[in-house]
Amino acid sequence: MTETTQTRVIPPGSGAAPHSPELQMAAGILRGLRQDLFHDAFAYRPLPRLRTDGPLTGRLTGRAQEYATWIPHALVVAAGVLAVLATGKTQDHQPSSLLASFLALAPVLLTLVRPVGAFWLSMAATPLAGLLVDAWSDWPWATGSFVCHLTVLTVVAIRTSPRTARWMWLLTAVYGLTVEVLFGADHYAANAAPLLVIAAFLLLAVTVWHIRRTAERRVTAEQTQTAQERSRRTLLEERTTIARELHDVVAHHMSVVAIQAEAAPYRVQDPPPELEKAFATIRENAVAALTELRRVLGVVRAEDYEAPDAPQPTLAELDALLANVREAGLAVEKVVTGAVRELPQGVELSAYRIVQEALSNSLRHAPGAGARVEIGYVLGGLGLRVVNGPAPQPSLVKPSPGAGHGITGMRERVTMLGGEMTAGPADDGGYEVAVFLPVATVTTAAEDDA
Repeated sequence: MTETTQTRVIPPGSGAAPHSPELQMAAGILRGLRQDLFHDAFAYRPLPRLRTDGPLTGRLTGRAQEYATWIPHALVVAAGVLAVLATGKTQDHQPSSLLASFLALAPVLLTLVRPVGAFWLSMAATPLAGLLVDAWSDWPWATGSFVCHLTVLTVVAIRTSPRTARWMWLLTAVYGLTVEVLFGADHYAANAAPLLVIAAFLLLAVTVWHIRRTAERRVTAEQTQTAQERSRRTLLEERTTIARELHDVVAHHMSVVAIQAEAAPYRVQDPPPELEKAFATIRENAVAALTELRRVLGVVRAEDYEAPDAPQPTLAELDALLANVREAGLAVEKVVTGAVRELPQGVELSAYRIVQEALSNSLRHAPGAGARVEIGYVLGGLGLRVVNGPAPQPSLVKPSPGAGHGITGMRERVTMLGGEMTAGPADDGGYEVAVFLPVATVTTAAEDDA
């Protein structure tokens, strides 16, 4: 089998030819220049104040700390005043002195709110201020403009990025050398080279500061991430340890209960049907508890554990739960009000678990008492009320003490769904749990979408 090679000929000047690497590099350079110095050049970016928790301001208190947060602004204003004083030494005429002072002060103050725009204003003010000085004075930067431009370069470099600083220095060099060559013959002192050298050292120091600050932030972020990973790993190890302990303790005893419940009827000659049924129920509950335990332990053991696809219980299975509880000796009745409808899965599961936990508490803390489960389907959600009477005295079965985590678990479920819950003693000496779980109606959801 032979391969066919197709050659595509692109006619010259068609515009479809790929750009050379040199053109692509030049385009990238111009794109960076436009982004740093032309795009939103006069955008409003006020200079932020110092943080109150900084190394300087953190040691101060009260009004002194408030004043210390304005130190950057005060330094910029002081540099502007210095530029004005430098301008005053080279000016003899009052009108030109005021105008030159303004041209030296305005760009410095503009760095407080529009840093990149301040650079362009300083570049524009430099030739105007140069026209106001004597022919034998410094050129192309008058003394005030010299101080002004250095200040603007430094402040803007601090407030932007090292790349912007490089662009500003390059444009300053192009302007200074061009004007010095073309128009510097009539001037005694040319100061483009001194300004560029001083600016290079200042911008280099600012660039080093930027690099160090970026490195510190990166190290801090990596340390934070490492601490989070270490905390997560420790948490997973603790969860694995808890899962192992639960499996060793609870699963063993539940397995023993299931085996003994299955073997108990065979140890008695001609056991009554009620006894066989009771032991069968005990075994079924033990096996179900083992299944739930393994599922929960799977969640505890691994963070990325995927729960099995087995369906979660809903209120439709509440009758089976009540039948199971009745076989355990709790006389319970169910009352449903309102139009029964299908609710969101989270609400169905939480309602089922709340009723299950409330009935379990009744079995443990009030053995022999009756219970009542009330379910109300209302327009805004689902209402639950589980109440049990006081335990009969005397009782053949002693109450079983608990750790008190059941009520806490129910509150967590209700809070997660944005509902309300009350739990406490009833008027007749029993205990009552009342819960309301909100459910958004179809009309409300449609209005929210609109």
